[in-house]
Amino acid sequence: MIFYRTLVNSNRKMKKVNIYALGALALMTALCACSKDALEERKEPGSVWEPASLDGEVVVKFAPYVSDILEKSSGVAATRSGVLSVDEVLDIVGGYELERVFPSDPRFADREKEAGLNLWYLVRFDDSRCSVDDVIAELSSLGEIQAAVPNRIIKRSYNPSVKAVPFTEASVQTRSSWAASNYFNDKYLPYQWNMVNNGEDDGSRYTIDRDNPAFADIADEDYFGHKFVKDADVNLVSDQTGKGAWDRCTGDPSVIVAVLDEGVCLDHPDLSPNIWHNSDEIPGNGIDDDGNGYVDDINGYNFIVGTPDITWNAAEDTGHGTHVAGVIAAVNDNGTGISSIAGGTPDSPGVKIMSCQVFSGNMANSSVDLVKAIKYAADNGAVVLQCSFGYTSSEANSQEYGQGYRTQEEWEEQCPLEKIALDYFIHNAGSPNGPIYGGIAVFASGNEYAPAAGFPGAADFCVSVAATAGDATPAPYTNYSTGTTISAPGGDRDYYFEYIGLQDDGIGASSRSTVGTVLSTLPENVSPSGYGYMEGTSMACPHVSGVVALGISYAARMHRHFTSEEFRQMLYDTANGDMVNNAASGRKYYYRYLADLGLAHRTYFNMSDYKWQMGAGQVDAGALLDMIDGGAGVPMKFPNIYVAAGAEVTVNPAFYLDGDSFEVSISDTGIAAAEVLSDGNVVFKGVKAGSTSATITYDGKSQAFAVTVRNTAGTGWL
Repeated sequence: MIFYRTLVNSNRKMKKVNIYALGALALMTALCACSKDALEERKEPGSVWEPASLDGEVVVKFAPYVSDILEKSSGVAATRSGVLSVDEVLDIVGGYELERVFPSDPRFADREKEAGLNLWYLVRFDDSRCSVDDVIAELSSLGEIQAAVPNRIIKRSYNPSVKAVPFTEASVQTRSSWAASNYFNDKYLPYQWNMVNNGEDDGSRYTIDRDNPAFADIADEDYFGHKFVKDADVNLVSDQTGKGAWDRCTGDPSVIVAVLDEGVCLDHPDLSPNIWHNSDEIPGNGIDDDGNGYVDDINGYNFIVGTPDITWNAAEDTGHGTHVAGVIAAVNDNGTGISSIAGGTPDSPGVKIMSCQVFSGNMANSSVDLVKAIKYAADNGAVVLQCSFGYTSSEANSQEYGQGYRTQEEWEEQCPLEKIALDYFIHNAGSPNGPIYGGIAVFASGNEYAPAAGFPGAADFCVSVAATAGDATPAPYTNYSTGTTISAPGGDRDYYFEYIGLQDDGIGASSRSTVGTVLSTLPENVSPSGYGYMEGTSMACPHVSGVVALGISYAARMHRHFTSEEFRQMLYDTANGDMVNNAASGRKYYYRYLADLGLAHRTYFNMSDYKWQMGAGQVDAGALLDMIDGGAGVPMKFPNIYVAAGAEVTVNPAFYLDGDSFEVSISDTGIAAAEVLSDGNVVFKGVKAGSTSATITYDGKSQAFAVTVRNTAGTGWL
């Protein structure tokens, strides 16, 4: 499911929306006035849970020994595989098309084959003759087929009219203005407790309407308190020391975050400077200029419809992709809008957002399109995968939500296609010479109140994020415990509901219905102001993606190199466990709206159940940068250079090495030549095919590297 809760202003009622993806069918809680999906399928206890799939489509993995036959016989969409036994089955089942799941990118053909991506095909067949299960059974019996699985449905099963609560100047949050005056001049930063939480140091208090029956039984000692606690945020600022995370780094444009979600609003004024631009592609010419398998992919790709046109304004869109993008990379200190974790400033650009659109309007999507997006992100420079979706938790209430995969082994067995795509990203994103080799995949843990995170995020190679409130207490909706690895602010409107001055129909003025939720960017068709509120673990998720991106940015500035596994462990090692575990004591009271009674129902949970169950703790940007300052990682190295004969490649050595001036010497100038430009860049020229050693010297140090010249353009320089 896409894990997020949307705040609804209509009739002053709160509805919680869980969007089920990757084939999970939506089941909504009755307390939130949402109906169950009529397509729900129940499984017997102990049986393997299977999400829905597309009719007439099966995904197969061929054995490696038939790969040469496949390459000769199969085009983009072939009618036969060239493998006799397989084609005989396709004749029986009415098969009419085979297509590679992963489009080949010639720049990375070797690693595609090494990962086995070239062996995965989508088979389309006549579903009036055979079912998906029948075709899987037939194909699985063949020695040439190593795996056969359904093409899972990625489906948003929710009320498409539900949108975020738009931001207005009357919206209420609490936090003093110290950070706004000492860091950025963004107009709405004082409303962002998730970025800088000064607690209630400004003296804010809320009054209770004793005339309303919903609150008649509340004792003052249960009501009054500090539900915004100082520093219950992601630790971006330091009051006096000048060593806060933002003091050292606000992001770097060399770091790309792929947002797999609804399309990101590309022209939002607070986001547009930080939208990734594919400089190797010429817009609108209908040609795949960079040869990556995608035509005119300037800012990412729309994997639902298979075009480069990113959309965000369908009537059923919620603005979710734009909202998570704003948390990560809205431009800071531009005198307008919000602040973000790693969005840089007008004078120092921040990280880039690549929009990999996997949801749009009311159109369903599939796991095949999803894994294409994951591979695209890895091949085109992204090092962070922002994923606010996943399967239902195995520990969810089966009567309300159904139940998802119980173990990592079960998920991997049932979803091998997703597993191989995530493996590809985690092991192949980044660069062995850059700040990180491999990628970090960040997922929401889920919103089913369950003591287990949903997959894929619960897999041990992914990051799974639980949600906390403005006092670091667990949000009541969050999944936690098994599979959860870290926590972050996700918002908790139910917890702060009691603060609302009750008016109108007894539920509260709309201008005060967003206390404790997350403010971020939205398309204007969702919110005229361009900003609004959401909550959920999918709001917690981009806080971690943003901190990861900020940490990688700082590693780039400090010329430090990490593997993705090392960086992921460092993220956990620096999390603030004391904050969330100290907060997890006693009872947490909150309000949930009961539609049939027209009242807010006061309830609670025991926070001791969450103690030491919220992952490593709250994500901590300052501590992460401290560890990099402390010498974590290894020094970056100058890369080996690959260039075509007669061509040139320009490299900025200052990106890799901590030096003021550079000299380059080539051993065999008959193969390649190098020139250091006045701006510090180095131009390498290919003379003839071959390889030669070279040396770069800087500040009394030197590094050896190789220059390889090819007769044709290869993979560029690495």
